[in-house]
Formats: sequence, C-alpha cells, structure tokens
Amino acid sequence: MINQKAPNFSAPALIDGQIVDNFSLDALLGEGLVMLFFYPKDFTYVCPTELLALEEQRPLFEARGVQIVGCSTDSVESHYAWVNTPISEGGIAGVRYPLLADYSKTIAANYGVLGGDWGYDEGDDTLFFEGEPIAYRATFLIDPRGVICYQSIHDLGLGRNIDELLRIVDMWKVTQEEGVVCPANWREGGRVMTPTFEGVRSYLKEKKSPGCSMGKCNASCGGCSKAGCKC
Repeated sequence: MINQKAPNFSAPALIDGQIVDNFSLDALLGEGLVMLFFYPKDFTYVCPTELLALEEQRPLFEARGVQIVGCSTDSVESHYAWVNTPISEGGIAGVRYPLLADYSKTIAANYGVLGGDWGYDEGDDTLFFEGEPIAYRATFLIDPRGVICYQSIHDLGLGRNIDELLRIVDMWKVTQEEGVVCPANWREGGRVMTPTFEGVRSYLKEKKSPGCSMGKCNASCGGCSKAGCKC
C-alpha cells in the first residue's frame, strides 16, 4: 500500500480513558504524521508489552509531530476494561493514545492485515471464515496528505521494536526536509547522501572502513568488532 491513499475509517475509540463514538482518520490529517498500528487482541501476551512501550515513548513521537493510533478487532468496551486493568495483572493502565475498536473487522480488512478472509460454500449456501479473524501485527505511517509512506506486517508472535519506528520517522523527516536519502543502519545525526551516483560514490568513499556501520568515526558507535574498522 506504499504511496497509496490510506483507507479512511470512522469507528468507536477509547482515548485517554474516554469512549468516543466516531473517531476518524480524516480528523487527524493535515499537519503531522499518523502512525496507525494494528495488534491482534486485548488481554493477550505480546500486545501489552508493545502498547505500554509505545505509551512510554509517546512523548518522543509527539515531539516529532506523530499521532499514535492503535487498532484491534476487539470492542471498545474490551479496550476500556483492558486500560482499567493494572499492569501487574496483564493490563495496560496508563495508555492514553487512541485505541480503535474495529469490531466489524472492516478497518483491518481495508488495510490488508486481517488474518483470514470470508468464503462462500455454494453447496450449503453459507459463509465461512478461513484463518483467524484478528489483525496481524502491522504498522502504517501516514503522511499529512493521507498517503501511506511506510508499512510493516509481522506474524502474531513477533513484537515490534519501538526504537526502530522512531528511526523510521526520523528518516522520513530528513528525506522530506532535505531532499536526501538515508543509507543502511542510518541513525539520527548520521551521514545522508544525495540520490545520485556521485552521492553514493562520495558516501562509500568517505566511510572509514567497509566494516563501519556508522558511516563516519563517532565515539558513540562504541567501536566495531569487524576487521579493519578504524573507529
């Protein structure tokens, strides 16, 4: 779905402990980025670790102009119960960003992350569902125009790296503001390159060694175990 218009949604949501009947994507667009992430289910295992980690780093996303929005196929009442369950009991007390209730499963289906699909049995004249009627662990970064500029989809047991999502945001901002591209393993403050043959040639030539992942000598990289690294 890269470079495609993000499907709009209007659904109940829990926001800072309060239930909102109609929460839409359109209402968020126009200024910063929207990070819409899907998770499988409330009251599960990997999910609370992700939602709590995102809440912990929410100020860092907001400082970058990013609105975090979570979504699962649970009801808004389930979200409310989970947010009001102590962390020591498997809850996510303290999570304040919006949690969409995709109870009809249409949002997950529109974003292509529903873990199955409906089928039709002509013989029995019945509908059936193949797979799991929950969302995969997926993340979409939506720009101010409402266009998807990043997406990732994980299987259910694979937890996301929140620091990596911040790195993705930082890369997007640098590329948009400076008209450059970010090389492999780029971190905030690291070297970028112009998207030309001369740009990549200059970048590779100036790297201190083939084994240096930073692209420059920097004490913060901690040195390299690779042979020939001069950091």
